[in-house]
Amino acid sequence: MRAVTVGTGHELGWEEVPDPVRGDGEVLVDIHATAVNRADLLQRRGKYPPPPGAPPYMGLEMSGRVAEVGPGSRWQVGDPVCALLAGGGYAERVSVHEDLLLPVPGGLSLAEAASLPEVFATAYLNLFLEAELAEGETLFVHAGASGVGIAATQLGRFAGAHVITTVGSRAKADAIRDLGADWILDRTKDDVGAAFDRAVEECGGVDVVLDCVGGADLGDQFGRLARGGRWVVIATLGGPKCEVDLRSLLVRGLRLIGSTLRGRPLDIKARIIRGLRERVWPEIEAGRIRPVVYRELPMARVAEAHEILERRENVGKVVLTVR
Repeated sequence: MRAVTVGTGHELGWEEVPDPVRGDGEVLVDIHATAVNRADLLQRRGKYPPPPGAPPYMGLEMSGRVAEVGPGSRWQVGDPVCALLAGGGYAERVSVHEDLLLPVPGGLSLAEAASLPEVFATAYLNLFLEAELAEGETLFVHAGASGVGIAATQLGRFAGAHVITTVGSRAKADAIRDLGADWILDRTKDDVGAAFDRAVEECGGVDVVLDCVGGADLGDQFGRLARGGRWVVIATLGGPKCEVDLRSLLVRGLRLIGSTLRGRPLDIKARIIRGLRERVWPEIEAGRIRPVVYRELPMARVAEAHEILERRENVGKVVLTVR
């Protein structure tokens, strides 16, 4: 098969590589499309290697059709599927544990389905398993026009939470206005701290923050969480360091949670996938939750796809088609 490889100067190639070998409990899938995540950009630069046992190629999600199954599998050859991966989506074929496969939701194309697994699994893990977001609470989502931000905003609305989100421009705010956020802040113009104060007045304060920024914003705002609040850090786009007043954490029962998905054990990932299939997939099929695809490009333009994310231009996901 062919896969995207990374050269010594971080240049990308589309080269012949060994075919994957199906392991116990795994299914071989012919990949139709994958989607780009910021983790791919880090892996390309040697800053986020795949976990042990994962394929060496970039790509944390994909869609395609089942090509080979093992004895007793609940999947059949030809099934249209999408999947959460630890790596290997930038290729023509991948072997993935059958518990990490999801059916393509009715009404969606394979390209649209490729944009779902990583961002919805990340949002589901951190909102419901880590932060235990509850109905009536207030959720603050940083980077609301990103893939994870769009997924989290919709899942927060689905859970009955009040949702506040930030974006980097008025154009991005307009693009996500119909996804369910109660307030959308343009972080280049609006005062984020004032939004936390307004939340205290209008809905008792911010209970959960999903944060891909980190840096000084975390230190500035952490103490403004509602009593018992949970702040989940999933990336550090704004910098890896901040100062936090630990007295507020102790006195008000606040929690600061660091979380990544890629290296989680199979049983945790399978639990997330079951939750998506049971709770989220019906909402997607009913049109109440939807994917947002910013651009669909052929794999030959993978470098261009990475540049879109590097410029932070995208609203939603950039999808790469293999066939």
